[in-house]
Amino acid sequence: MTDRLDLLRQWTLSQLAWPAAELAPASSDASFRRYFRVSDGNESYILMDAPPGQEDCRPFIHVSELMLQLGLHVPEVIASDLERGFLLLSDLGSQSYLDALDDTTADRLYGDAMGALLALQGCVTPDCGLPNYDRNLLVAEMGLFRDWLLDRHLGIELDSAQAAELEACFIRLAEAALVQPQVCVHRDYHSRNLMVCERHNPGILDFQDAVIGPVTYDLVSLLRDCYISWPRERIEGWVSGYYDLALQSGIFRKEQGSEADFLRWFDLMGVQRHLKAAGIFARLNHRDGKPGYLADIPRTLGYVREVSADYPELALLGDLAGDVIKTL
Repeated sequence: MTDRLDLLRQWTLSQLAWPAAELAPASSDASFRRYFRVSDGNESYILMDAPPGQEDCRPFIHVSELMLQLGLHVPEVIASDLERGFLLLSDLGSQSYLDALDDTTADRLYGDAMGALLALQGCVTPDCGLPNYDRNLLVAEMGLFRDWLLDRHLGIELDSAQAAELEACFIRLAEAALVQPQVCVHRDYHSRNLMVCERHNPGILDFQDAVIGPVTYDLVSLLRDCYISWPRERIEGWVSGYYDLALQSGIFRKEQGSEADFLRWFDLMGVQRHLKAAGIFARLNHRDGKPGYLADIPRTLGYVREVSADYPELALLGDLAGDVIKTL
């Protein structure tokens, strides 16, 4: 890692010619990527270090170009070295939504974030080169909950009937995702990846895994965030407002589903995402040596338990989520 950091410093100097510039850690990441901020006192940039053996910078560059064409506020790629996995990016600042959200700011900040999401969903077409969020991927993601959290982290063994019912729940959730209108999905549209900006708020980060997928996916990532929670009534008010805006903008047509249908999709999409996220948090601990995300599992699975109580076909998921929360 020290040798790689030296290479990054040398490459940065060749791009900026700032001999006195120092690299300072800019943010943590749940992947193998690292981010540094470099400044000369007047200007600053972000450096992405993405080891080619573990990460591919090309999707980041592709999605960045797509989003910039839509007028969204994402980092611009100033320079790149794909062979070594280095990117020099414009700097969107250091205040995340997570740092700024409270009862007084939530409506404004979420309003900005939902406006940007409407632009993303309304303007990126299925032929834009993004992969599809297909059934296999949806189901495989939920399998992380079983494999990494239940089995590896907690040693919970399911009997044959429970295992079959869990797989049936995964299929139900995948089908609920696939029946929705398909749009561009950021896939991690939450408070740690949205930056508060004075102009063109929000700044949008960590979009390299974008796909074409369900219309409610990013909305549930935003409003049922793994890192900050809100009363259910407030969340459902925001969802209702987004449904109206999606109708007005043409992203969604009334014949495709009622507001009740949209809320049901939102609920079920959230269960899919939160099962995946809880599994990833356990995997980050065991595979990558990053235990800090374990503290977010109770909040994440709290959504699963709450929503499953309204959907009898998901009763097993609610029970398992409750058992895990008690254990942690």
